[in-house]
Amino acid sequence: MIHPVIMAGGTGSRLWPLSRQLNPKQFLKLTDSPLSMLQSTVARLDGMSAQEPLLICNEEHRFLAAEQMRQSGHEDSRIILEPCGRNTAPAIALAALQLCESAEGTDPLMLVLAADHLIQDVQAFQKGVEKAIPLAQKGKLVTFGIVPHQPETGYGYIHRGDELSADSYSVDRFVEKPDLETAKTYIASGEYLWNSGMFLFSAKQYLVELEQHRPDILSACRGAMTNISEDLHFIRVNSDLFATCPSESVDYAVMEKTDHAAVVALDAGWSDIGSWSALWDVSEKDQDGNNLRGDVIAQQTHNTLVRADSRLVATIGVDNLVVIETKDAILVAHKDSVQDVKSVVEKIRSDGRHEHMNHREVYRPWGIYDSIDNGARYQVKRITVKPGAKLSVQMHHHRAEHWVIVSGTARVTNGEKTYLVTENQSTYIPIGQVHSLENPGVIDLELIEVQSGSYLGEDDIVRYEDRYGRK
Repeated sequence: MIHPVIMAGGTGSRLWPLSRQLNPKQFLKLTDSPLSMLQSTVARLDGMSAQEPLLICNEEHRFLAAEQMRQSGHEDSRIILEPCGRNTAPAIALAALQLCESAEGTDPLMLVLAADHLIQDVQAFQKGVEKAIPLAQKGKLVTFGIVPHQPETGYGYIHRGDELSADSYSVDRFVEKPDLETAKTYIASGEYLWNSGMFLFSAKQYLVELEQHRPDILSACRGAMTNISEDLHFIRVNSDLFATCPSESVDYAVMEKTDHAAVVALDAGWSDIGSWSALWDVSEKDQDGNNLRGDVIAQQTHNTLVRADSRLVATIGVDNLVVIETKDAILVAHKDSVQDVKSVVEKIRSDGRHEHMNHREVYRPWGIYDSIDNGARYQVKRITVKPGAKLSVQMHHHRAEHWVIVSGTARVTNGEKTYLVTENQSTYIPIGQVHSLENPGVIDLELIEVQSGSYLGEDDIVRYEDRYGRK
């Protein structure tokens, strides 16, 4: 039976302003599907003989990942939390060590997938996995090579070697992202495949190869897994020991060095959606070549991607553009220049701004808050608390809070008192008062919070009790 391992790290900065550091592209609904990229990856496993997926994600994203897995019907999936990013070779090592620990002497087959890839032909993907299984059972480290349909300079390539079975080959070599002329020669030869970053191999075989080629990575990961802590479905590794691990991709650490690499050719409508132009390429288009989502009026507009998140966006007389509107930022770029979006994110970060970190709407394990307005000594938020959810028992040193209930019922703890507050009622939390907010009802609780004080940062929270394990 296959053990899916889904890597859900990364920030997806090339898809800013939709993708943010605390809400990256793997958790977004980018395509016409109602599912996020992570949820689509999980749904791709339906019908396969597979165990519950094992996720690997950043500590900061744990509640997003857990909630989306719950929505997908996989609330029992376990999630390994990386305290810091160390690329794919260590991430896969953590998963392999965890699977070997729980496999009771067997050698699990790991199907390693990225959470932010698009695959349009799920049946072809599953058939490709089936072809890879006997190779992995023989000790091969199988990667999936995408059959290219045009020269592409944004992907690495795999030069296939001798045929092992139908659509399966030994790997002659991995090659870096080529220039356009080199990519054209690759396509013309018919011997090259795009490197997808998806793999199938046995957990023990991967660890053997890592021991041989990068023992320093394996040693650090083994140390990090010797003193794990678990709460809910989260597996926390030793942060200090994991921080000593070198950062290395699985391609550089293992796949380019091993003598046991194989590749299965996959023609399944794959894309890593690494840029806005890549998303336009795979999106459905109208008669003018446009892909429009949200409240959009497009006149004399052609070959353009428009996302309107919170307001009307109108375009007139434009061609080949990307226009992305969110509540706090707007991107307008030529499709041929979208690879430079990452430099805009770097500029935002270096200027000490915050638009690279999160949206105005921020997801929490208990619900959502939206920062509607703010000034020097005040901030206004619209807060939505899910049924049965509760914010932490907390206190603020520098701010007071007024809560006005818009819909639903709140159970408020305010110092020594606990009471209900319903629609059109309000309550006041003084500075320094221990308090909490809970939704005891069966519908969403919505309220307006007005904060006032000398400091309004999210780090002015002293938590005394929290059901979600936050410090």
